[in-house]
Amino acid sequence: MLLHEIIELAAAGCADETAVVIDGRHVTFAELDHRVGAMSARIGAASNPGDRIVLISDNQLDALVALYAVPRAGRILSFGNTRHTPTELMATIDSVDATTVLAAPDQLDRLDALLAGRPELTVWAIGGGHERATLDLSSALDTDGDAPRTESVFEPDADSPAWIIHTSGTTGAPKGVVLTHRSLLAATTNTAVARPMADDDVYLFPFPLFHVAAYNVLHAHLRRRPVVLVARFDAERVLELVRDEHVTNCSLAPTMISMLLDHAEDPARQLASLRQISYGASAMPLDLMRRLFAELPDCGLAQGYGMTELSGNAVFFTPDDHRRAATSEPALLSAAGRPGPLSALRIVDGDDRDVLDGAPGEILVRGDQVCAGYWDDPVATAASRLGPWLRTGDIGRIDDAGMLHVVDRLKDIIITGGENVASREVEDVLGEHPEVGQVAVVGVPHPRWGEQVCAVVVAVPGATVEAAELATELVTWTDGRLAGFKRPKVVHVVDALPMNASGKIDKRQVRSMVGPATPPE
Repeated sequence: MLLHEIIELAAAGCADETAVVIDGRHVTFAELDHRVGAMSARIGAASNPGDRIVLISDNQLDALVALYAVPRAGRILSFGNTRHTPTELMATIDSVDATTVLAAPDQLDRLDALLAGRPELTVWAIGGGHERATLDLSSALDTDGDAPRTESVFEPDADSPAWIIHTSGTTGAPKGVVLTHRSLLAATTNTAVARPMADDDVYLFPFPLFHVAAYNVLHAHLRRRPVVLVARFDAERVLELVRDEHVTNCSLAPTMISMLLDHAEDPARQLASLRQISYGASAMPLDLMRRLFAELPDCGLAQGYGMTELSGNAVFFTPDDHRRAATSEPALLSAAGRPGPLSALRIVDGDDRDVLDGAPGEILVRGDQVCAGYWDDPVATAASRLGPWLRTGDIGRIDDAGMLHVVDRLKDIIITGGENVASREVEDVLGEHPEVGQVAVVGVPHPRWGEQVCAVVVAVPGATVEAAELATELVTWTDGRLAGFKRPKVVHVVDALPMNASGKIDKRQVRSMVGPATPPE
């Protein structure tokens, strides 16, 4: 099966039912299927099989259409993070040797100067015209009217790459994770079995479509349920949509849950239709979980453990598990859950030998949902595998009940507000400052964002600025060099950084030096 067949089959079985709700517009499965076919035909006629098409847009209808249409044409959809700087976005385009940029007008405004020097790139706009674009693709699709459905000029197969999603790398250079039709549909099916949707569910998706979390859109459409798409998370807007569209199911980061409850005047009334909230990316604080159950007693919680390299979630913590954790078994909250029926787990030690006694080791995952590898990076791809098993880079253990517990991360990644930040990338930028001799970047716990990016630096001998002045200057230094969510919110200037026996900076000791993050802003 291929991604676009999800929509084709839904259109054949429930053509007039709502597939997408966006900006007050209700789009049926028949309309979505037509739009997917029309976009696929246009892209197919203007590019070659296997070409990379980079999508740069906040959530909108034709950004969602592209999830299906680009792979349907036998092209590969890559994603630009709209929170990145223009330079970072161009690096994404170049990293996959893209031929085409598909972007919203506001993103083309930001990229205008850089794209001006790249005439070899085909630039199309979605959601409105732009002088930089040769085609306003959304307007072109709107004028297709009742044109007959166009067949794809190139038919991909299940192992054809469908999406490339960039993930923060420990080396500082983001890596493009290649997800195939097979891997995405395997993750979707695994989730559909482990975390099923009801026949009357209405699903709200507030995350960016450029995250792997977008596989949840495939899940809802596979179940022929409508997706309420939010351009960007806004607590007031989400409250309105839950009420107006009778939303029953949504995905939210713990940060978003907290903001939603804080914003609601009467959560039990304003969120009465919600039956389940799914979350991931960061742990659920026990106090927040208990608050949610107190204010929304009929709403369940479901957690997923996964990553971009797994095309979505592979391990699931059920609503019943959460109820037990909130009442009689709080220790359960450290668990990530049990593997879905289509995924297998393995824990290995430093010599890649199986750990069988419940002791911690690296978590490996096997299943069809494992990615095809990293784009144009055979060395990193080989390093991520142990035979058919994916090395997650996480340390975990499996208890006697078969529950996975994630203990630590091998990868030096900070997760803040649901976004991954590679410490090395931030360290490299700070290290370019002439007054910085050494730098260590860590994530410290934050009550709202999960973790906060924190830098600890040692000034060069004979530094010309005082410590307090340097700390302030370094925060400003990252402006324009790093996306906002990557920039350190706190910088500490110290006399020396702790080192381990091998002469490397000891990040555990660095974290203990800086303590918890500041209160929510």
